[in-house]
Amino acid sequence: MLSAGKFSKERELKMNNRERIMNILHYKPVDRWPAVHFGYWPELLCEWADKGLIPRDLAENAYDGNAADLELDRIIGWDFNWNNHERPNIKLWPTFEPQVLEVFPDGTRREISELGVVQRVKPGLVSIPSEEDYLLKDRDAFLRHYKDRMQYTDDRLDLDYFRKFNETRRWDIPIGLKLGSVLGDLRNITTVVGMSYLMYDEDEDLLADIVDTYAEMQYKCTEAILATGATFDFAQYWEDICFKTGPLFAPDKVRELCAKHYQKRNDLCHKYGIDVIALDCDGVTEALLPMWFETGVNTMFPIEVGVWGDQFVAARKKFGRGMLGVGGLEKNVFRQDRDAVDAELARVMEIAKLGGFLPCPDHRLMPGSKFELVQYYIEKIQEYQIAFVEE
Repeated sequence: MLSAGKFSKERELKMNNRERIMNILHYKPVDRWPAVHFGYWPELLCEWADKGLIPRDLAENAYDGNAADLELDRIIGWDFNWNNHERPNIKLWPTFEPQVLEVFPDGTRREISELGVVQRVKPGLVSIPSEEDYLLKDRDAFLRHYKDRMQYTDDRLDLDYFRKFNETRRWDIPIGLKLGSVLGDLRNITTVVGMSYLMYDEDEDLLADIVDTYAEMQYKCTEAILATGATFDFAQYWEDICFKTGPLFAPDKVRELCAKHYQKRNDLCHKYGIDVIALDCDGVTEALLPMWFETGVNTMFPIEVGVWGDQFVAARKKFGRGMLGVGGLEKNVFRQDRDAVDAELARVMEIAKLGGFLPCPDHRLMPGSKFELVQYYIEKIQEYQIAFVEE
């Protein structure tokens, strides 16, 4: 068990952020608690720039782990952006050429996306476009338009870059490797409606063939990268196949289609010494956690806090100390006041006493988040020290 107490700012800091974060996720002591985030809505950065709080060029150019993002960390006070990942080309490639099919009087565009999805995009709306139709409906469409785009080729990766990666990477922060998506990317290609039909289509093997083809490409990409000797501190999937009441698709079908691919990819990571394997999925993930955990995923992220409340404590009780967590701090408190921040910080620090849990806003900071509250939170969490005590 961990105990939490105040950290004296005068005390000499003996660890860098890579050491702190990896120690927390391995139940080892650290000198103080790190302040971790995973990015912002671009509109929020523009709000802050309009108020003169951050430089305009940083607001317009910052993205996870780039130079502008690192400079924002310095200005705001963050220790680290969890989204410092290497992102190889493990998606549909080449993509489709986007086409505008129709423009409506209010400026709304009806267009074909780079994934082959027909959607409506409203001007000024920063949200998921409204999907109208999709190309990947049957085996003919898969063979004609998609299968070749889901193949591994050497020119997907700059292997020379990864061969030199250990010479150039930062060693003061943890760096992750994106593992891709077994089902989430395909959900974007087929739409939720389309995938729901494909799961029960008369061609019962079609969706399995699509999943297998896409997963094999991502496995080969991961294998080629790790074979270069490039060193990563953690690996992470992106899925987003849950919403406020649970999975978008039947858990037994997800297991049937995906479990073997998680197992294969996670075994590969373990072979190369990566023992923190996270999976990014919003919404209520409880029904899918057993399959993910059994196949080697051991880190929940971002542990979104919605109307359903906290999910990590129940998962830890069920799976034990092998279940780790990053996230779980309700981001809306940054749009409120200091009392709300204090209450939320107190809540997550109680969870942190369980060990293996790194508090972090449960999604990108939204428009309306107050600069001064973000800095207040950073100052407060950096005051915490943890030390192991006997259970």
